[in-house]
Amino acid sequence: MRTHCYIVLSLLFLYLFAMVAAARIGGWTAIKNLNDPHVKEIADFAVTEHNKQSGNKLKLKSVIKGETQVVSGTNYRLLLTANDGSAVKKYEAVVYEKLWLHYRNLTSFELAH
Repeated sequence: MRTHCYIVLSLLFLYLFAMVAAARIGGWTAIKNLNDPHVKEIADFAVTEHNKQSGNKLKLKSVIKGETQVVSGTNYRLLLTANDGSAVKKYEAVVYEKLWLHYRNLTSFELAH
């Protein structure tokens, strides 16, 4: 009987662990340190890539907010400010990165509302 209880408790624990892990993968998590050099690098990449694609000449000012999402790599969703030459505006950028492959892609870059 005691062995049966241990098996049931172990299975319950594994189930709960799997549920927590599944909620973590795919969900967005706030970036705690917006001053992290890697976050700045992602923001610089987003603005540079947007400029290449659009012909704009935005200059990154700061990262206001950021989130990451673990997928088969990492999505970075950043709220940032950039100067367009006449005013500083807020933009939302999403960058997909596979760090181990040295791969980055600008998924979206839009004026924030």
